[in-house]
Amino acid sequence: MKQNATRRLVDWLGYAGLAPFIGLALLLWLVSADLHPFVALSLAAYGAVIVSFLGGIHWGIGLRYEATQTPGHAFHLVWGVVPSLLAWVAMLMPAYAGLPLLGLAMVGCYVVDRKTWADAGLAHWLPLRFRLTAVATLSCVFGAAGT
Repeated sequence: MKQNATRRLVDWLGYAGLAPFIGLALLLWLVSADLHPFVALSLAAYGAVIVSFLGGIHWGIGLRYEATQTPGHAFHLVWGVVPSLLAWVAMLMPAYAGLPLLGLAMVGCYVVDRKTWADAGLAHWLPLRFRLTAVATLSCVFGAAGT
């Protein structure tokens, strides 16, 4: 796949992945009270999946580093499980607390990525990561406020 085609695909998938965040956060403000638990759980579950995915990226980096004997692979492997653990804890909490934790986890993942992705040759993806993180985090906070 050509570089530009890959870029377009990643952009499209990334932005399309924001639709559940935005839609579910808005629904929390629009649906009747009897649907709130389902919508809140849906938003939290989607957020937890995305946070876990962000950690999984680091496993890919760590495994690539290990295969090339590049120092730093252990950090990526250890850090890679932290987002999943945070997401799991957030899922155990009520939505008004779990959703902000997921937003905070997304910001934390972005901060770690800013510090580590350049060495992995991924710095060119950081502007997209920032935009996706900002919208996803705001959606979690907005959704929490609607619970």
